Amino acid sequence: MRYHEIFPLSRPELEKLIESGNETAITDALLSAAYYDPDWQWVQNLCLRFMHHSDRGIRSNAVMCLGHIARIHKTLDWELVLPQLAALKLEDPALAPWIEDAVEDIRFFLRFQ
Repeated sequence: MRYHEIFPLSRPELEKLIESGNETAITDALLSAAYYDPDWQWVQNLCLRFMHHSDRGIRSNAVMCLGHIARIHKTLDWELVLPQLAALKLEDPALAPWIEDAVEDIRFFLRFQ
């Protein structure tokens, strides 16, 4: 995996990348949305959708982006998100490190235990 800068994208650009089917494009779109899109609920729902993608890299990125939403926007529907992360951890134990990091970020940045 190589780092490359993620840029702000318009909603139509994000949607085009998301629907492309290309794993790299989807990953970049999720990151751009989490970093820059002001509609945290739309991004949250996008991440929840891609937590169940067939590609593990996309799933792990979607999980990670939930933590980014909490960090950047200081909000998240944690009552919806946390149970889904717990269920995903049982379904796909290989995602445990990303899920644990996301849960830690959510708890820290939303200031609850």
